[in-house]
Amino acid sequence: MELKSHLRENTGMCGRNSLFIDQQDLESAFDATVVADGGYTPRYNIAPGDGLEVITSEATDEIDRFYWGLIPPWADDPGDGIINARSETVDEKRVFQEAWESRPCLVLSSGFYEWQSRNGGLKQPYRIFREGGPAFAMAGIWDEWQENGESRSCVTILTTEPNDLIEPIHDRMPVVLPQDEENRWLSAGPEERHELCQPSPGEDLDAYPISTRVNDPSNDSPQVIEPKESKQSGLDEFSLG
Repeated sequence: MELKSHLRENTGMCGRNSLFIDQQDLESAFDATVVADGGYTPRYNIAPGDGLEVITSEATDEIDRFYWGLIPPWADDPGDGIINARSETVDEKRVFQEAWESRPCLVLSSGFYEWQSRNGGLKQPYRIFREGGPAFAMAGIWDEWQENGESRSCVTILTTEPNDLIEPIHDRMPVVLPQDEENRWLSAGPEERHELCQPSPGEDLDAYPISTRVNDPSNDSPQVIEPKESKQSGLDEFSLG
């Protein structure tokens, strides 16, 4: 538990996710059925070490739940999981090579969170979501970790350079896949998938500041996504629209 709490403190490079649409809408949006143990529960504050809903290339009609943090084969503890992988160099890192070659997946989301540094003060969290869409998919890769008879499916989210929306907030962003490229991500080979690892154009994404309630993973309710009560949005100076 102590190590899991440490992972949860990492709020950089897509360190939190959410998925809270109704199960029927989720299954309809991705043309897949929830098969995760324990069923589906809407979540507003998913932290590293928690479960992420995914669709893999091996079961494109199923929504499963994998441990957030790809665990190296040589690791002794699930807490050593890596929550993000840089898409530019993912094929060069030994820890990711096998998963990159053959285990792409979609990581489902209602919106992710990033933290904006402010002159050394308290970081300002933002919610980033797809405007007009109930959910979207981020590019991920997954693996199966085994140790002492324990087996765990685990996943990491690929990141890329920020688009114009994210750049004032953070220097990295997850690879958000266009809806019409989701199936291609699952079926394509490594070279073609590299081509898909681009910053989202951003026209369909939006962002707004939220309270620091999201900093505590135990806060997992609709209050997390409420806009911050402030006259200053924190993004006005950047004219993000």
